[in-house]
Amino acid sequence: MATYICLTREGAEESDLRELADRITALGGTLETRSAGGRTLLITKADSAVVLEAELTRSAQVARIFDGDRPHPLAGREACPERTVVDIGGVRIGGGRPVLIAGPCSAENPDVLMEAAAAVKASGASMLRVGIFKPRTSPYSYQGLGRDGLSALRDARQEFGLPIVSEVMSVRDLDAVADSVDLMQVGARNMQNYSLLVEIGRTGRPVLLKRGMAATVADWLNAAEYLLAYGCRDVVLCERGIRTFERTTRFTLDLNAVPVVKELSHLPVIVDPSHGTGASRYVAPMSAAAIAAGADGLIVEVHPRPDEALSDGDQSLDFEQFHALSAHVGRIAGALDTGLAAAPESLMAGSLPTRNSRAHD
Repeated sequence: MATYICLTREGAEESDLRELADRITALGGTLETRSAGGRTLLITKADSAVVLEAELTRSAQVARIFDGDRPHPLAGREACPERTVVDIGGVRIGGGRPVLIAGPCSAENPDVLMEAAAAVKASGASMLRVGIFKPRTSPYSYQGLGRDGLSALRDARQEFGLPIVSEVMSVRDLDAVADSVDLMQVGARNMQNYSLLVEIGRTGRPVLLKRGMAATVADWLNAAEYLLAYGCRDVVLCERGIRTFERTTRFTLDLNAVPVVKELSHLPVIVDPSHGTGASRYVAPMSAAAIAAGADGLIVEVHPRPDEALSDGDQSLDFEQFHALSAHVGRIAGALDTGLAAAPESLMAGSLPTRNSRAHD
């Protein structure tokens, strides 16, 4: 039985889609429909692949047809041979120039956030990362500011003009986070939280998807497939280290994943050397290696005073260290004839993608 996944064109009339559905079922095919960011995703199966594909191909309502028997039809390279570029308020991830994303693992208070934002922007970061909701292994560890910190994110964006990356952990916080950040992060522990992925996908907002600490590349791309299948159009993958037998570092940073994912998928991939190593002294060399391996960017933890940080201080850089790292990876990017992506000149609230507002045709 052949399986096809079809994305309808934008503005397709409901009556025309019903007519297409009737033709598919008349051919003996099964049909599932799903809203996908202003368009409709059709998942259809039939015994006669030739007849079904011919019907879908000649339909004016179908914008693109994917082979549903492939493991990752939407995330796979065939879906977008020219590669996806994710534009976050003027910062293009996957656009040829590596993006430098930096900030504190957790903003213990608004002062830490604003101090860090000013420093990382001055040193060349084009986006600000900050933890507001923190998933911690121990229930007694600091869990972040939570909803009380979201207003501080909006203040930092307005003050410094940097798009914000921050994690969403729960469906109940999804709307609040989506209204306060520009790139929603799904952390390693939630990579296979499929119910959360479905709801995030339905917002249509850009997502940074971290690889789970015990996930294969196939598992990781399947998680991206969930986001894409439910309406997310812009997914950035993030390699952040996997758990192996090695204990000299916190995790094993799998830089093999960068060229592997670029071969298998059209999605941009960045690297997190902070979580990948767990030690600040290794962050700079692994950042350099990631850029040399072809990563589309880095996400680095930076804190004004790492020894006072309430979470992940051991892997956080201070401002002087981050300035040196930025200059170092900038030289490597320059040697590769790219250079680092620049911060946006201005970032107005209306310039960011709203829910379900953009698509790749």
